[in-house]
Amino acid sequence: MIRCSALVFAVAIAPLQAQQNLLSSEAQQAWARTKAKTVAAAEKMPEEHYAFKPSPESQSFGDLVAHTAAAAMRTCASATGGKGAAPVEGSASKAVLVAALASAVAECDKANGAMTDANATDMIEGRRAARSRLGTLYGNTVHIEHEYAQMAVHMRLKGLVPPSTARRR
Repeated sequence: MIRCSALVFAVAIAPLQAQQNLLSSEAQQAWARTKAKTVAAAEKMPEEHYAFKPSPESQSFGDLVAHTAAAAMRTCASATGGKGAAPVEGSASKAVLVAALASAVAECDKANGAMTDANATDMIEGRRAARSRLGTLYGNTVHIEHEYAQMAVHMRLKGLVPPSTARRR
């Protein structure tokens, strides 16, 4: 009888335990979606189009990848206590830029993976001001979404289907 009661109790509290990290798990899911399509865009764009700018005032695709990698690395390293890597120039080769993006994504995976609802309100020192861990990491995801949207425009103008659209087909 005791084993049966313990099993009933364990089954009853499982949904409550899954909800313990509701905020952080939603932020982690948003990051997972954002990183996947951003990395896929950087990998899909042919190297000869990395210098492409939709207008003279715009950033090139390579500049977007470089900026995305640098911003993500800076933000996520502040959350992990890491040093981060030196930023790369947008004129670097595709291989160098994709590697920089992969390194930043790994740092952000580490930062997001360590976030729980219990530490989500810990303050993280940023460039301008301190923000909560949740605000810092979710803000990074939103920023990378913005950069991905610009990458998608570059891809469309070069006749390529962006990764987020390609998955729906």
